[in-house]
Parts: sequence; C-alpha cells; structure tokens
Amino acid sequence: MSSHAAAPVRWSEKQRQVLGWWRTPELRRRYDAIICDGAVRSGKTTCTGLSFLAWALCCQPGQDIALCGKTIRSLRRNLAGPLFERMRRMGIDCRERFSENYADLTWGSRSVRVYLFGGRDESSASLIQGMTLAGVLFDEVALMPRSFVEQALARCSVEGATFWFSCNPEHPEHWFYKEWIQKAEERRALYLHFTMQDNPALSPQVIRRYERMYTGRFYERFVLGEWTAPEGQIYDMFSAERHVAPAGNRDWQRLVISCDYGTVNPMSMGLWGLWDGVWHRLRESWYDARAEGSRRTDEQHYEALCRLAGEFPPERIEAVVIDPSAASFIECVESHRVFRVVRADNRVREGIAAVSRWLAEGKLFFDPGCDQCIREFSLYRWEDGGSERPVKEQDHAMDDLRYFVMYCEQEEKPGGFCAARVERTRR
Repeated sequence: MSSHAAAPVRWSEKQRQVLGWWRTPELRRRYDAIICDGAVRSGKTTCTGLSFLAWALCCQPGQDIALCGKTIRSLRRNLAGPLFERMRRMGIDCRERFSENYADLTWGSRSVRVYLFGGRDESSASLIQGMTLAGVLFDEVALMPRSFVEQALARCSVEGATFWFSCNPEHPEHWFYKEWIQKAEERRALYLHFTMQDNPALSPQVIRRYERMYTGRFYERFVLGEWTAPEGQIYDMFSAERHVAPAGNRDWQRLVISCDYGTVNPMSMGLWGLWDGVWHRLRESWYDARAEGSRRTDEQHYEALCRLAGEFPPERIEAVVIDPSAASFIECVESHRVFRVVRADNRVREGIAAVSRWLAEGKLFFDPGCDQCIREFSLYRWEDGGSERPVKEQDHAMDDLRYFVMYCEQEEKPGGFCAARVERTRR
C-alpha cells in the first residue's frame, strides 16, 4: 500500500519523512515514537494521520489502535472524518460505528480497529483504561491532560507498539514540551518541527496573510511554531491611534450585544455594529457594584441592556451573547422574550487568539466613549511565571469582547453555531 496514493497536492520533504519513516529499517529500529509540532496550517496533521493508519495496516494487522483528540467532536471534525474519507479514496474499506466511536479499516486481508477518544480533562483517563492497543495517535496533544496521555500510552502493550504525537506549541513550561520534546532522543522519539513552508497546499500569498495576522508572542507561536511564554500585556497589538475612532451614524448591517455578567464584580456589556466588513463597539454599559455601593438585580441589568440597545428596535439586535455561567441573567432575558440569547463560547485561549487576530487585521474599532474597554486593554495581562492564564482582574470588558468575537467566528462557519443557539419567539 502506498501512503502517497490519491494525494490532492504534492508532499513536502518534511511530510514525506512523516509518511515513510516507519518503512525505513534503520529509523524503525531507532525510534518508538514520532513527534510533529510547529506552526498552524503547516501540514503536519494530515500526513501524520495517514502515516499512522498506513503503518497500522501494514505492521499491526488484526490489532486495535486509537486516535485521540481534545474531544470526540473536534477529533471527528479535524482529523478522523477527513482521514477516513481519504482512506476510502485510496481503496481501503472504512466502516464507521459512530455510536460506539470506532471504525474498522480493511485493506485486502489486513484490518485494524480504530477507536476514537477525547482527552478533555483529568477524568478522561478512565475512558481508556482496560484497552490493549498496538499504537496511539494524539492530535493536539498539548491540549490534553498528562494523566490521559500517560494512561493511553500505558495501554500500548502489543509488541512493536508505536506512539504518534502532533501539536501546535504552547508555553515552554508545558509538561509535553519538557518531558517529550526536550527528551526526544531519550524517549526514542523522532522529532520533526514544521513551518508553513512545509505545507505545499499554502501559496506564498496565504503564508504572507498568516504572517500579517499575528504579532509578538502570537506570531512566534502560531507562525514560527516556537514554544514561547506569554508575558506582559496580552493585546500588545492594540493601539488607540489605530483602533479608536468615532463610530458615527451609519446604517449598520448587523448589530450584536455582548455581555460579561457580574453581581459583585462589574457588569460589562457592549453594543457592536458591522459596517463594510469592520465591527465597531458603538457604546457600552458598565456597572461596578463595589464602586456604586449597591448591587443590581437581574431585572435592573435587563433594563440596562434595553438602554444599551437604545434607538435600535429589538429585532435589529441579532443576538445577545452572554457569559454561559450567568444562568439567572440568561433566564431573565429569555423570560422577556424580546432578545435572542446566545450562550457565549468561553474558551479563553482560543478567544484571546481570535481577538488578537481581529485586532491585527483591523476588523475591530472602538468608539472613544467605550472608555472601560479601552482602559482594560492596557491592564489585561498574563499571569507571572509563563502561565497561559490571564490575570483575573480588570478583565470584564475584555471578556465580553472575547465572547463577541468568538460568536462572530462561529457565525462565519456554515452551521457553526446552530446547536449552541438558544432562541425564543418574540412577542
């Protein structure tokens, strides 16, 4: 079987190394694992998955193997679904059992069973206990808890079992970087670092576009593929000269409200308008119970939401995107049956990366009257010590900004937010 069959694009030299390393006797004797890390969109995921399945069919027929991702859903979307379809085009019979999270691959007289696992959190390790595996591939291993990864590795007790890892970089104190990448030779792992130039599917124009999208540490991590620690100001690409301008009066094409809920902590809401491909924060609502000396009820917060919508009829506001943990306020807004509520996507790292990209691309502007949001840009910082966590202070407008951008990112994907919407018929 050729791993090169039915390829829509040519393979780069780095990709060919991934596809064929296990067929080279010297490398196969030397290594028990392969690690592929590097920049986003660098072409490592597809070739790693193809090589893993081809290796299993050729070297471990009749055995069970595992594909692991952050979640089953993301694994199916990003790797397993496209990979199985590609295997079918190569003439390999692939029969998926969606309800049981496995697929049977057959090539001639050879077959393997491929189990799918999600390594979301520490409890995920129990899902894979008791398995006996001949190999495992971890897609985006840096996003998985160490306990899950080590439990899966412990299941690989078949003679000749091999480990496969792919990921984008995180911070240099990350356990996988310290225990596997820095100890690759000790772990008998072939380590290959990918850049965007290693993906022949990317044109020079697309690569330059990605290079313009990021600055600072995000550029080092996403474009150069380096394991760098965040430090200092999170949105260092923000500048008042570039991003602050009067919104003016326009016939806004879309209107959205974002909300970070607070009772003791500040309640931050922003009204956003789209014009000519650029989103403007038109105005904001801010209430700090500590500073005011009294708390607002959810009904009072709802009244503030209505004032924020102002002259725009409720039907012009396509969504009110609310912190998903704000159950009581969501219930309050829904009970009025005026605005459509969307529970926000609260993934922090992904949200920060998206906001950074939008700022770099010039897709966000802020009216000078949005002084709380503008103020927090200079105060929103990473925790000390190379942590991936923002300091949980002066972050309320930054949170509602993040909810808004993640909502728009999902809306731009076909069908991306359908399951997450919570709609109510307006009176």
